[in-house]
Amino acid sequence: MNKSDTSISSDTSDIALTYVLPPLPYAENALEPVISAKTLSFHYEKHHKAYVDNLNKLVIGSDYNEMPLEDIITGTAARPERNAIFNNAAQSWNHTFYWQSLSPKGGGEPPSSLKQKMEESFGSVDACKKLLSSMAVSQFGSGWVWLVLDGEKLKVVKTSNAENPVPTAMKPLLTIDVWEHAYYLDYQNRRVDYVNAVLEKLINWEFALQNLSKK
Repeated sequence: MNKSDTSISSDTSDIALTYVLPPLPYAENALEPVISAKTLSFHYEKHHKAYVDNLNKLVIGSDYNEMPLEDIITGTAARPERNAIFNNAAQSWNHTFYWQSLSPKGGGEPPSSLKQKMEESFGSVDACKKLLSSMAVSQFGSGWVWLVLDGEKLKVVKTSNAENPVPTAMKPLLTIDVWEHAYYLDYQNRRVDYVNAVLEKLINWEFALQNLSKK
């Protein structure tokens, strides 16, 4: 997917906005020291906001205006003529999902029912975390790593740029953002340190369980 879509962002103050930037589920300094307030501020207030603003501009007068983000993503996936709408809708959705995948009280042991599912699918919780880490670190360029439910089993998948599991039969449970802007101010090129710190101290297993339990 084209990564340049954020470049169309401009003032939207005179536009009746359909989509709004959701509030963060915690304070901007709540994830320190793993993710600094400076990183979170830039990531949320600049990058995430730009995707939402761009989407509002792109869907004006179109059939996609006022659609749920999931429906826009599914309806524009793999349609080159709709790349800009897909990218900005998907990135708006991805970031909101990512903020919820993190918690100041995250890390540690997953809830028992999620732990059992992880053990059935990967052999152990540690094996699942190692796979999340290796997939995140090995993603070439920008993208995301996801813990998903695929049928009756959990899997780890990675996607490039704005792509996500929404248009597929897989149910996303949590994600880790591996675009450089997610970690570069804090970790420079040490993506592995960022990913492992997130998995050890911030990953929100409770959010994954909530998604797993949804019908």
